[in-house]
Amino acid sequence: MRLQTTPLVLEYPRNGRDPSGRVLKMTTNCYWTNESVINDEGFSLIFAHCIGAHKEQWEPVIEQTFRTQQSKPKHHRVREAWAFDWQNHGDAALLNRDLLVNNRAYGVSAYEWGAAIASFVRSPRMQGRHIVAIGHSAGAGAMLVALKTIALPNIPYVSLVLVEPTMASPAMFYRHIADSVTAVVAATMMRRERWRSRDDAFAWLARRAPWKRWDKRVLRSFIEHGLVDTPDGDVTLKCDRRQEASAFPDVHPHFSAVNELTRICRDVPTHIVWASRSELVPRIVQDSLSDASEGRHVASITRLEGGHMIVQEAPDRIASAICSVLDAAAARVGVDCRARSRL
Repeated sequence: MRLQTTPLVLEYPRNGRDPSGRVLKMTTNCYWTNESVINDEGFSLIFAHCIGAHKEQWEPVIEQTFRTQQSKPKHHRVREAWAFDWQNHGDAALLNRDLLVNNRAYGVSAYEWGAAIASFVRSPRMQGRHIVAIGHSAGAGAMLVALKTIALPNIPYVSLVLVEPTMASPAMFYRHIADSVTAVVAATMMRRERWRSRDDAFAWLARRAPWKRWDKRVLRSFIEHGLVDTPDGDVTLKCDRRQEASAFPDVHPHFSAVNELTRICRDVPTHIVWASRSELVPRIVQDSLSDASEGRHVASITRLEGGHMIVQEAPDRIASAICSVLDAAAARVGVDCRARSRL
């Protein structure tokens, strides 16, 4: 299997504008094979990363998912996968640098990222696709707030996968998560962000938590795609640590995401993946997201060995969980397609 990559830069009016009227850009990679793109029965996967990450960190997950599904019937396979950069992360941070420095000291809200994702999934490019949305941590919330302006039964997702979602009701957040967020912001602002070279950065990160627990494929991706050369020959983070830190206190999108989950969960099968040592989301908060008495009915809950950064630590395990979701969705989509063909 030879996976192809097509990079794109997307601009949508809902991304947000600065006083001059310029629009923030969202960068994305489309992954596909020569065989997959002609399979109109296959799934279109969309991926949203966590705070401090970038779209390419999904690549080991995407590759393994393509590989696992390719020998299955056509309606189980992956047609294409799209991975998005938050507008102040990864390549998008470079394209939007002037806007971020001059007008966005407060960062880019997950609401704005969600609005850009919504514009993408509702665009002509994605019409008729069987879309499965996959988000990690804050990216899980972004996939849900993308649905805020879309009425039932017009939700464009056939399934939704939330990996270590950092969503919570206000009461749960302030009781069980707020102190951890304050600590993470402080740690982010003190973190090193500059190295002499990529080799120096790899050696430094590989010896320290949390990066030393990462799968080496993901760490190499971070070195290649998460860093940028400076004019004086060093390398630094594409996502400025001040922009990264600004995302953590932006909690209202995570509150809205819980409301969206409650609204859509009966129409869109929603699968939650938790890590065994979830450092940010206590078990009581996890259980609240699948509390049927609150109207949240999820299709499945999977618990995997790993920490909150499980996408980075164990991409093959995440791919296996996604493949199980695709197989379940394929059975349902196949029935719907056969029913429509008889009408």
